[in-house]
Amino acid sequence: MDLALTENQQMLKTAARDFIEKEYPWQKVRDIQESETGFSQETWRQVTKLGWPGLPFPEAYGGTAGDLLDAAVLLEEIGRGLLPSPFTSTVILCGLPILEFGTAEQRDDFLPPIASGQRVMAFALTEADPRYEASSVTLEARRDGDAYVLNGRKLFVRDANIADHLLVVARTGGGGAPEGGITLFLVDATTPGIETALLKSAAMDRQCDVTFADVRVPASRVLGKEGEGWPIVEWVFQRGVLAECAELVGVMQKVLETSVEYAKNRVQFGRPIGSFQAIQFKVADMATDVDGARFITYHAIWRLTEGQPAGDDIARAKIWVSDASRRVVREGHQIHGGIGFIKEHFLYLYFRRAKTGELMFGTADAHRRTLAASLLD
Repeated sequence: MDLALTENQQMLKTAARDFIEKEYPWQKVRDIQESETGFSQETWRQVTKLGWPGLPFPEAYGGTAGDLLDAAVLLEEIGRGLLPSPFTSTVILCGLPILEFGTAEQRDDFLPPIASGQRVMAFALTEADPRYEASSVTLEARRDGDAYVLNGRKLFVRDANIADHLLVVARTGGGGAPEGGITLFLVDATTPGIETALLKSAAMDRQCDVTFADVRVPASRVLGKEGEGWPIVEWVFQRGVLAECAELVGVMQKVLETSVEYAKNRVQFGRPIGSFQAIQFKVADMATDVDGARFITYHAIWRLTEGQPAGDDIARAKIWVSDASRRVVREGHQIHGGIGFIKEHFLYLYFRRAKTGELMFGTADAHRRTLAASLLD
């Protein structure tokens, strides 16, 4: 296993960092996050011009034939700069499963506009019970002729307020195991009966409440087979976990960098605070957490892309990265002192992003249960 970046990946990383640092200082990021939609169309237009949405798709669909490792390199830089973007929602959670499980017609209809940035999508899975489990899916899809009628509610759907299409997880059958009877639908977000409300979350991360009232979806928009959708959800979930981990690595990297710089320049008692052992140990622990998080994330992605069993590795990654991000941001606050706790300083943006990342795609404890069950089976 070689986790060194390829020449193309290093070029991507450098270009992404240069672009985000130049065009999106933290004050601009904050203003976008606190805007009415939490999104900037101009930002997405610039990102599209750079070719990012097409990164993991074949050239036949307008992509650049990259893979999940390439996407992780980019996502780390997106996390480092906190760039507000529907990249994960559109590309990772919706585009990749369409590429993997969609019909030829679905791939032709959806992938070119996704790769070109003209289509924004959102993955609608969680409901009032926000666990990432099949038993939590209650939104009903009833067959009616050549269509399905959807009724129910989805909560915490990131980017639904700016999406033109949704990938919706619904229940088409009951009885038996909860994993049975799950079906995925590609739904036009402008279909009558869909209402979307942006939730005012602490993280300002475009989480939405989406209701479906007699929403008709053509049968041709079923992704995969009726009643056999849960394995697709698990497939998407694994990639969502790793995308979140990659972003959090970037969050931690930025907090580490700025904390080191602050420790070198902040003077107390006639000397830089970085000369004190207490600060030195904090910085050393932060660096260890960042490097450990990066390794465990990229190792899990490598195993997944190589077709090796990766479930345990993905759980380990989310456990470590969730806990490590909390530690790194906490120590960053300690090093910065009182200034790190005010809104006029950038650090609070990273605190709330790290906190959201702890919860997205399962908490560390949820993944501990998964890993323990596998190890003790």
